[in-house]
Amino acid sequence: MTASYNKLWKLLIDKKMNKRDLQHAAGVSTTVIAKLTKGRSVTTDVLLKICKALDCDFADIMEVDRSVTNIDETEDIRNG
Repeated sequence: MTASYNKLWKLLIDKKMNKRDLQHAAGVSTTVIAKLTKGRSVTTDVLLKICKALDCDFADIMEVDRSVTNIDETEDIRNG
C-alpha cells in the first residue's frame, strides 16, 4: 500500500493553483512538493499545513492505493 496524492492535484486544478502556489500557501519546501509528486511519504504536520492552506481535510487530498506495494512492505513480508 502507498499514499496517492492524485486528489491533491485535482483540488489544485479546481482552485486554479499550481505546485508553487501550494508551496507558498502551505509554507512547505520544494522537497516536500517533490515527495508528494512522486507519491512518497510526508509527515502529518506537512499534510496539516496543506489542509489548512486549502481549507480541506486529509481525505480531500490523499487516499490509500492498495494496488501498489512499496519496498518496505515487501521486505516485511519476506522477513515476517
